Amino acid sequence: MEKEKKILYSGMQATNTLTLGNYLGALKNWVHLSEEYDCYYGVMDLHSLTVRQDPAAFRKNAKSLYALYVAAGLSPEENILYFQSHVSAHAELAWILNCFTYMGELNRMTQFKDKAAKHTDNVNAGLYTYPVLMAADILLYQADLVPVGADQKQHLEICRDIAARFNGIYGDVFTIPEPYIAKTGAKIQSLSDPEKKMSKSDENPNGAVLLLDDRDTVLRKFKRAVTDSESEVRFDPETKPGVSNLINIYSCVTGRSKEDIEKEFEGKGYGDFKAAVGEVVADELAPLQKRYNELMTEKTYLEERIRENDQKASYAANKTLRKVRKKVGLTEV
Repeated sequence: MEKEKKILYSGMQATNTLTLGNYLGALKNWVHLSEEYDCYYGVMDLHSLTVRQDPAAFRKNAKSLYALYVAAGLSPEENILYFQSHVSAHAELAWILNCFTYMGELNRMTQFKDKAAKHTDNVNAGLYTYPVLMAADILLYQADLVPVGADQKQHLEICRDIAARFNGIYGDVFTIPEPYIAKTGAKIQSLSDPEKKMSKSDENPNGAVLLLDDRDTVLRKFKRAVTDSESEVRFDPETKPGVSNLINIYSCVTGRSKEDIEKEFEGKGYGDFKAAVGEVVADELAPLQKRYNELMTEKTYLEERIRENDQKASYAANKTLRKVRKKVGLTEV
């Protein structure tokens, strides 16, 4: 008898175009996971509403993100790729879980403090309770595993605490999720400030390589990447953060070890190295961009896949939600 696969859950916010950091740190790794896990990947559009969005641009970005998932190699037949807002169970479970989450827990969330400092004109309740919606996302699908970066560890911890508290009161309702640590991939830093993570909201346009940047733009951004006053291509994140970030990127794209890369560029200057990194990244992105452009013209294909996957996600989510509603005593007709 075939053993049931574990469930893995993740998603990305539907704002702006994804960066090379999103791709190498997560998306590229997701592609092979469906062989081992039942994977759910959401277009997390409800989370995006904590920041004011232009409605037309927001809709376009959400569709674009879905197309990027598929273009990167995520099969909508082998994975469940869906829109968070199309499954109303997310919002309903988030409200119920809000009632099982303590203010003290939310007050400790460092990401809320960081984002509130950046958006002082819009410190809203959604930003504050963001971790509860994230817990609902994960728990609805009884996820066993959640890929997490350093900035999301706290959110998974509070999710586990909420699930354990609920289970403690009502019995075995939720699977307690574990963090999934990818075998490959890396935290990619900004090209203009290697002390910061590469971000699609970077104020310096040269800091982030976007997945839809054309070849010339990619090469130009790497040419302008911050390095240091030396000339040795050597991996040393403490004293050479810029060069180390470029080595990380080169390693992730080519699969070569950092030691091999150091040997390849021994005696060569930063100019040669930055040009080489730009070339391999541009080559890596070319087929993804080609497929993305095809998908954006295949409107019917995309819409059919979205509808099918939304239905699959709704079926799984509502199974959990019905159990939760019964446990807490909500009236059923």
